[in-house]
Amino acid sequence: MMTLVLVVLFGLMLLGIPVAFAILSAGMAYLATTGGSMLVVAQRLIYGLNSFTLLAVPLFILVGNLMDFGGISKRLTDWAKSILGWLPGGLGIVTVFSCAIFAALTGSGPATVAAIGSIMLPSMLKAGYSRETSAGLVASAGALGPIIPPSIPMIIYGVTMNLSIPAMFMAGVVPGLVIALALSLVNVVFAYRNPEVLKHAKTMKFDFKESMKLFWKALGALGLPVLILGGIYGGIFTPTESAAVGIVYALILGFALKELKVKDLPKILINSLKTSTMVNFIIAAASLFSWVVSKSQIGIVISNAFISFVGGSQALYLFVLVVVLLIVGCLMDNVAATLILAPILIPVGIALGCNELHIGMLFCICLVVGFVTPPFGYNLFTAVSISGLNFKQIVKGALPFLLTEILLLFVFAYVPGIITWLPRLMGYGY
Repeated sequence: MMTLVLVVLFGLMLLGIPVAFAILSAGMAYLATTGGSMLVVAQRLIYGLNSFTLLAVPLFILVGNLMDFGGISKRLTDWAKSILGWLPGGLGIVTVFSCAIFAALTGSGPATVAAIGSIMLPSMLKAGYSRETSAGLVASAGALGPIIPPSIPMIIYGVTMNLSIPAMFMAGVVPGLVIALALSLVNVVFAYRNPEVLKHAKTMKFDFKESMKLFWKALGALGLPVLILGGIYGGIFTPTESAAVGIVYALILGFALKELKVKDLPKILINSLKTSTMVNFIIAAASLFSWVVSKSQIGIVISNAFISFVGGSQALYLFVLVVVLLIVGCLMDNVAATLILAPILIPVGIALGCNELHIGMLFCICLVVGFVTPPFGYNLFTAVSISGLNFKQIVKGALPFLLTEILLLFVFAYVPGIITWLPRLMGYGY
């Protein structure tokens, strides 16, 4: 019976049917062939969204759109360029850390690629970078979006696996910074091999006054993640409440800086509504599919098969988990992947003695890096749309950075302290 369900699920996805409809159809196929009541569909759709914490998802999406439309990304990149632009490879470093900062505002990989890439690509090309390397770096750095908190995938994972969302947020900080530093170093290596980039760097000078001037312009944007995370960890408000506070802050900031206009609000709300509807539909449909997996006991079968394959080896489990999630991450939306696979794969790791916060964060990071993994990585297609290059050229440019990220995934897998150190320092018992 589950064979039919899986054929329907992956068959529809391969045909290009939206993920939510594919998941919903697979669940309905199970009910139709087993004689189950279709009332279960309505019940599970409602149950899947019946969570106060999940209200943070559409709210954070709206925060990201408000900051994006408010011209915040340009203020951030201008300030970063004034500090780092004079270094060899400085513009590449600016791109990476602008993605990291913007990621903390939006929590979206493709949105980060589009916003920062459209600003930084012309500057990098002018500085002597090749178009392939520039676009590849932007696509890879965009993976920082869902890793640097606050992060929508972390919220969904926390709700799905009953894990502390503030602890998940803290667990993403160090891996996010490590990835940003590693991408910056690879970028510097490319810069030193490119005479044009070195020549351009020599024409740039550090101007402290200009840097401070631009810092004050960007200060409002930098205050948003401080407000959100500070409020959460200070016990002032919950993640959901922090998202609502973020909306108010983004509105006040946008209007105060005269970057946001009343006429922009309908477009912002419509864009946010479209994205939120898509995400929430996936969550609701995945609730039905999770019920099917539980009812058919396919989850137990897959878990037992996974345990048999790894032979009780924690090291082999982590290796297989990383490889599987990289493949899944480039094929499936990370929300759907989390809701379907986390309840099946993560308990296996916990049974083998893995730290639940460690493998939870590793799960999220692997799916995010899948965004940069050919042949279907979302970030790669976003980079195609903003760079004017074809897909093959983007993959060629992104490959050195992608390999760096994959190497780091295995480092994170086998050195759990990188993920768990900060949450423990903050008092979370993981």
